[in-house]
Amino acid sequence: MRRTGVERVRNARAAESRKAGVRTTRTALTGAVAALAVTLGACGGDAGAAKEAGSGKHGGDAAPEADPTRIPGVSDALHKRLPGKTRQVVAVYGKGKDSPSATVRLFTRKGEKWTAERSWRGHNGRRGWTRNHREGDKRSPVGVFTLTDAGGVRPAPDAKLPYTASAAFTPPSYWPKKTRHDFDHVIAVDYNRNKGTSPLDPVRPEGKEKGGSIWLHLDHGSGTSGCVSISRAGMVYLLRTLDPDEHPAVVMGDRAALAR
Repeated sequence: MRRTGVERVRNARAAESRKAGVRTTRTALTGAVAALAVTLGACGGDAGAAKEAGSGKHGGDAAPEADPTRIPGVSDALHKRLPGKTRQVVAVYGKGKDSPSATVRLFTRKGEKWTAERSWRGHNGRRGWTRNHREGDKRSPVGVFTLTDAGGVRPAPDAKLPYTASAAFTPPSYWPKKTRHDFDHVIAVDYNRNKGTSPLDPVRPEGKEKGGSIWLHLDHGSGTSGCVSISRAGMVYLLRTLDPDEHPAVVMGDRAALAR
């Protein structure tokens, strides 16, 4: 009987020990889950996002909505230089002051609202941008310029801007081979030129030292001598879209300059 009583005591103690172990395990698991939730929330995990969405409240650092009456990234000063009748703008956003890389976007205006239509990768002057362009500086001029005339080696029957097709646009044979088709299609930027003439017109109203023949033309994969280049598809789209009746213009420069 004594052996049976001892066994009962041992069994009771063992059972109590097992229960305590279960309670300890559950407590540990609960703590681990709580710690994991805190970690996910601190790292921007779904748990934290769901809680904020459910509360209907937002932090004070949310990005402001873009103003639809403005072309993004373009300062008041440059906006004021846009002709009042302009309803089409090619915006050229240079990557940096000394960079040849750019993004080219087409915006159209209806009423007071500007809408982004298309976007292309492109290039500008191989040495970047300048507010005081000079002949041969290999930089593109910063500013707002109208777009009134086009042309190129190849005809563009769908072009809306006045278009001059001529073999005279062919790049010199001593230029690198990759530039052979740069001027298949071009749109003249009205910088130091006479509007209403072929892009080939050599007249420089502000003098030769101020440079000229700044065009939008086909891209060859790297920086230019001062022009802005985009893909063939982009050029064809612009030729079919830019309309003299909409008074198209280009706003161009590195992002920092455009914002000033």
